[in-house]
Amino acid sequence: MTRYIDLTQIFEDGMPGFRMMNKAGEMTEFTASVRPFLTHAESEPNYFGKASFEISEVSFQTSIGTYLDAPRHRHAELGDIASLKISTLILPGIIIDARHCNPETPLSASDFPDAEKLAGHAVLINFGWDKYWGSDQYYEFPYVDRSGLEHLLKSKISLFGVDSLNADFSGDHERPAHTWFLRNEIHIVENLTGLDELYGSKFKFFAIPLKIRDAAAFPVRAFAEIN
Repeated sequence: MTRYIDLTQIFEDGMPGFRMMNKAGEMTEFTASVRPFLTHAESEPNYFGKASFEISEVSFQTSIGTYLDAPRHRHAELGDIASLKISTLILPGIIIDARHCNPETPLSASDFPDAEKLAGHAVLINFGWDKYWGSDQYYEFPYVDRSGLEHLLKSKISLFGVDSLNADFSGDHERPAHTWFLRNEIHIVENLTGLDELYGSKFKFFAIPLKIRDAAAFPVRAFAEIN
């Protein structure tokens, strides 16, 4: 029997996102706006009271919610979201238990399986950090250190996913996960949730964005298929 596990944070009006300093030195937060563009009450007269429809208007920054980075997110000369082949977004998955980690204790190379078990897989890191979604603690998150990232790169993984705000340590300005992985066409998905449900199962991971030209990143509906 096939089961599907939703690994996506809810996309909603006023949702949390990155916090960044603007040009005025003020802290701003990425978020989304979801509102009716045309309501049922407004459209009903067009159909003489026999039908009505609602049309929604959504605006947001693309690096928000559970989202996928295209190579262009880090490297201006590389491909956008529309350039990604659908076959690279549906992959055999492997879950890495990193629930013992915290912002002071990163995941290292020794915590990962050998390269042959990782090659070609979507490697999903379960820090258990999704439980802090929407709180200030979510902005201080664990990470995979450089030795771990180097191991994953040499292992030729196909996708790197985390249930935290960022695939990189915020104190490392080179941003090695984004720099190394996206240069080598290894996709990155951030802000996953529900990874606890994948333990003990073989699964296929899906992370499908809209086919958006010139977008450097875009939200996805991420899920796992378990047979």
